[in-house]
Amino acid sequence: MNVISSPPRPQAVVIGAGFGGLAAAVRLLARGFRVTLVEKLDAPGGRAYTFRQDGHVFDAGPTIITAPYLLEELWALHGENMSDVVDLRAIDPFYVIRFDDGTEFHASADVEKMRAEVARLAPEDVDGFDRHIAASKAIYDVAFAELADKPFHRFTTMLKAIPDMVRLQGYRSVFGRVSANFKNHKMRVAFSFHPLLIGGNPLSTTAYYCLIAHLEKLHGVHYAMGGTGAIVQALADLITRHGGSLRMNSEVAEITTENGAVSGVRLASGEMLAADVVVSNADPAWTYGKLMGATKRRRWTDAKLSRAAYSMGLFVWYFGTDRRFDDVYHHTMVLGPRYEGLLRDIFSRKKLTEDFSLYLHRPTANDPSLAPEGCDSFYVLSPVPNLGSGTDWAREAQAYRDRVLKRLEETVMPGLGRHITTERIMTPLDFQHRLNARDGAAFAMEPQLFQSAWFRPHNVSEEARNLFLVGAGTHPGAGVPGVVASARVLDQVVPDAASFQRARV
Repeated sequence: MNVISSPPRPQAVVIGAGFGGLAAAVRLLARGFRVTLVEKLDAPGGRAYTFRQDGHVFDAGPTIITAPYLLEELWALHGENMSDVVDLRAIDPFYVIRFDDGTEFHASADVEKMRAEVARLAPEDVDGFDRHIAASKAIYDVAFAELADKPFHRFTTMLKAIPDMVRLQGYRSVFGRVSANFKNHKMRVAFSFHPLLIGGNPLSTTAYYCLIAHLEKLHGVHYAMGGTGAIVQALADLITRHGGSLRMNSEVAEITTENGAVSGVRLASGEMLAADVVVSNADPAWTYGKLMGATKRRRWTDAKLSRAAYSMGLFVWYFGTDRRFDDVYHHTMVLGPRYEGLLRDIFSRKKLTEDFSLYLHRPTANDPSLAPEGCDSFYVLSPVPNLGSGTDWAREAQAYRDRVLKRLEETVMPGLGRHITTERIMTPLDFQHRLNARDGAAFAMEPQLFQSAWFRPHNVSEEARNLFLVGAGTHPGAGVPGVVASARVLDQVVPDAASFQRARV
């Protein structure tokens, strides 16, 4: 009796184990693909990598989770519950904004509390706050709820979105849109800084990103016990539990093609991995400029990649202390004396300045497991120009760290220097060499109007059939919700496994 065996399930290779690559692998497995995820580093996470040092645990990048339903959906695809493996807790207030004069603004999900905060600091802006919240919801309903997981590889999709963009004033900047509602400069800062969290300049990022106020209000701001790395590990476990393969210390050197379609990847070791589908979670500039450097490209040529505007860089100082700083909140913005001028120095003039604004993260405020008993773990982040500035970080890093220490001691952490027991630093150089980020940009291409939606590198590659992009550099953009939503797009643009099998028979 002859037994006719069915052809093997189609193979997908995912490049990069950041949130986008992990989410893509989960989705492809649920749709019947065999999945191999390859990662340059020794552990998954990408920008969400976890450092462990001297008993302290440091999340390298993302520290807050908004729109947790996007993550919960990944487990639901496999009939599981994220809550069984991830302890996600809402934080309120979301963060404390400390202005240069010492006054503080507490951002909350409670609209009445927020209105009271505005009334306390800027009573003339209460009506403006109400207008801003209403506008934020209107933008969210279109730009996030409707468009975040819609592919924009066809220009007709962009054309259909233009009337809403005009109606919602998406052509304006976030700062311009916020300034139309608020008179007080502190309020303008407090309600416009959010694009910095995804690599954008509030002075030039499309006003669509005003949606973040409603996103935070609707879904809250959450923290994962064990750190963001706990979510990363839970996703990696989900993938392997359902038959996927994760290969660490496996850098991709080339995406190979045959007759205009992807055929697989070549690793830096020389090993070839065949694939019917390749999904790149690498930055698009690296995907096209390096991994497809030998391929003739129609749109994302070296010249076009060179002309693109890339996000700012980040200086991140991780440190542990031998005592707890219980007066420091979980998330604190320590703002400097300038706002618009500092933004222009970072994004336009590409000038490393003496002053700065800081984001201080103290996860041990809610999760003491991330430090030895009686100790704290921190990171402090400062937006800086990307490597297009010519800054020599090998020379500047220590001096910059010392200025950040001085600022923290003068503001929220007196005596800090005497209590630091362990530390490490990341600069744009690390983003360039460790994460393959062009110009050391922390968030790939800057989310300007003409580098968003159709103008951004597409989820469906124009350069080879069956090549797809996820992550911060493609639609809808950076930030955990955007990156996870980019993998959600795959369900609409990647043919299912059965289609590939039929095509091969």
